[in-house]
Amino acid sequence: MSEHKPRAGRRGIYLLPNLFTTATLFGGFYAIVAALSGRYSESALAILVAMIADALDGRIARLTNTASDFGKEYDSLCDMVAFGVATGVLVYAYSLHHLAEFRWLGGKLGWVIAFAFVGCTAMRLARFNVLTIISGGKGDFFGLPSPAAAGVLVFYVWSAHSWGLSGETLLPLSALLTLGIALLMVSSIRYPSFKKINLTGRVRFVSFAAVVGGLALVMVDPPRILFLLFFGYAITGPIAALTGRRAAIGPLGKGGGGE
Repeated sequence: MSEHKPRAGRRGIYLLPNLFTTATLFGGFYAIVAALSGRYSESALAILVAMIADALDGRIARLTNTASDFGKEYDSLCDMVAFGVATGVLVYAYSLHHLAEFRWLGGKLGWVIAFAFVGCTAMRLARFNVLTIISGGKGDFFGLPSPAAAGVLVFYVWSAHSWGLSGETLLPLSALLTLGIALLMVSSIRYPSFKKINLTGRVRFVSFAAVVGGLALVMVDPPRILFLLFFGYAITGPIAALTGRRAAIGPLGKGGGGE
């Protein structure tokens, strides 16, 4: 009798959600190219597109039941490029590179601060992956989510550049903001998660009208309105922690969500 060895089943990847994840990667890559060419507004727009794609890929995967381990890992890698490397390069190219003129600081402080942001993004994403395994991705965030952290810096640069402000003039603010946002990412401060919002359920007409009104408000002045929104979200965590409304629990504490 001849024995037939069973053929290993071929496993593919889901196309639709991973296309959106690839859009996140492309947005980050294009943002780097644009920032290095001095096109800061284009770079910020590319990262905004990456944010929208990142917000959609996970929801599409859950709605279409196409979530996979490959998609989760691919998503983290693409997030690292768009919200870590591309954002760090943008703020460095716009402002932080001027720190090289201060030779008494070694001339390297600018890229060190930018790298600190990139490194904190990597740690934030790694912690997210661990917390997702532990908690199933439910509950609040621990530390500022990397897309929100990127949003603060990206729309700060976009706003300042659209106003015609020089990155050299804003150098102290750029350095402090970059370091502060980086530290918030690796902190244990809790942030509310918007993944609890049910986009497929029914809502009241007033709620829908409020969303439409909010989108219209953003269209009036995108860089500054978006900066205020993301910055406001970033400071809600420390304010809530200081007022005792949300306890700051350890980075691997119970109930941590991801990005």
